[in-house]
Amino acid sequence: MPFRLLTPLGLLCALLPLHHGAPGPDGTAPDPAHYSFSLTLIDALDTLLILGNVSEFQRVIEVLQDNVDFDIDVNASVFETNIRVVGGLLSAHLLSKKAGVEVEAGWPCSGPLLRMAEEAARKLLPAFQTPTGMPYGTVNFLHGVNPGETPVTCTAGIGTFIVEFATLSSLTGDPVFEDVARVALMHLWESRSDIGLVGNHIDVLTGKWVAQDAGIGAGVDSYFEYLVKGAILLQDEKLMAMFLEYNKAIRNYTRFDDWYLWVQMYKGTVSMPVFQSLEAYWPGLQSLIGDIDNAMRTFLNYYTVWKQFGGLPEFYNIPQGYTVEKREGYPLRPELIESAMYLYRATGDPTLLELGRDAVESIEKISKVECGFATIKDLRDHKLDNRMESFFLAETVKYLYLLFDPTNFIHNNGSTFDAVITPYGECILGAGGYIFNTEAHPIDPAALHCCRRLKEEQWEVEDLMREFYSLKRNRSKFQKKTVSSGPWEPPAGPGTLFSPENHDQARERKPAKQKVPLLSCPSQPFTSKLALLGQVFLDSS
Repeated sequence: MPFRLLTPLGLLCALLPLHHGAPGPDGTAPDPAHYSFSLTLIDALDTLLILGNVSEFQRVIEVLQDNVDFDIDVNASVFETNIRVVGGLLSAHLLSKKAGVEVEAGWPCSGPLLRMAEEAARKLLPAFQTPTGMPYGTVNFLHGVNPGETPVTCTAGIGTFIVEFATLSSLTGDPVFEDVARVALMHLWESRSDIGLVGNHIDVLTGKWVAQDAGIGAGVDSYFEYLVKGAILLQDEKLMAMFLEYNKAIRNYTRFDDWYLWVQMYKGTVSMPVFQSLEAYWPGLQSLIGDIDNAMRTFLNYYTVWKQFGGLPEFYNIPQGYTVEKREGYPLRPELIESAMYLYRATGDPTLLELGRDAVESIEKISKVECGFATIKDLRDHKLDNRMESFFLAETVKYLYLLFDPTNFIHNNGSTFDAVITPYGECILGAGGYIFNTEAHPIDPAALHCCRRLKEEQWEVEDLMREFYSLKRNRSKFQKKTVSSGPWEPPAGPGTLFSPENHDQARERKPAKQKVPLLSCPSQPFTSKLALLGQVFLDSS
């Protein structure tokens, strides 16, 4: 079993200090570079437990509790903060008891990591305060959205919140997170073209598409992923129906010989015949809806590219069968390995283990350096770049390990579980069925039911308040007596607890009979040779 690649991880994390409020070079202002250490620790935390390094998992939790502070004057990506920080903290919170951490009374409905996740998520909420409900791409943790912030956001940056935010709402009892995520999803759905496609950049103030290339890759990918995973996590038939409609359009207009091209979202004409490495998640997503045959055919296409170069170049010209200029690098992305892991769990096909073996050997031979595993700058000559992305620890290493470890607790089929007593009754956890967010942070779907009474009580209060408001308003029609301060009006408006749209959404989410189960952003910003601000192939960098 090729695990040599994985052994440096504990040492690497142990060497990553956390600099809390570290001064900048002039000794006066915090240096933002120091905060990347805490991001890496959060992003890699659940990987430690999955690899079995319990002591390091426990140590890092203590370090984070003592040092992380989100009250800092820093501009942060809303998308990246959600998938890496909020997702990483939620996953670590839900796995804490399994790791032997002494959890506080009320867990999993309370706990320091949950409070940290909630604090981070609240820093993101100002980004959703737009006329469309679709969020800005960047927010300042202290000041909210900067006045000059661009309103243009990629599709994935709008539609990749429902997994983390719905989990957070379920655990904390505060519906605001799930509400804003659902509103953003619905506005994207309503903005699709007449042929059923979405572009990759949209103006969140006007709702107009700025970049109209449609595909399954950069700028769009995790939007589709979260429709499927959100449907499974929340048992939401509407989200699954939305994805299946998109899937029809994607097959009709973008699929050619089991490759997926980029097309114009309104006409369906091909705009760019390239394969992007980020698209390699698609076979794994197909496996989650049971479309195994199509998933395997597409996976084998992508695997031929891997074998050609020893990795997946960022862009690959399909007709020419070679890399695209200035897009020859491989930053150790996880997507093809992720698909291999899903498909192997579904089929047991040994070809998928061969990909895993090739990945381990390639990364070991080409990328390993003294202090970690370096990004491959150019797959043609295997030159390296002096950087290692945090998603290598959060995703690539994790999916490789899970591909070769059939007995890992993540793969539990329900034969074992933990019964946890919470203030709201008995709760079953650890039975399997984990949903990975787009940064490979596993969420236990059973946890969403552990704190349900909090929501039920919230709905009861809202119902009582509405009834009270309705009675007062009806009385006022028949009372002749003048009242000095008219009937109480609940606060309204987007994002408020009593806004009409939230009433409807809350009522839709009230606990109901369980139905038969349905069916498991780009890690870097969208750039260059795909449409950016409406322009294609104009990059001269």
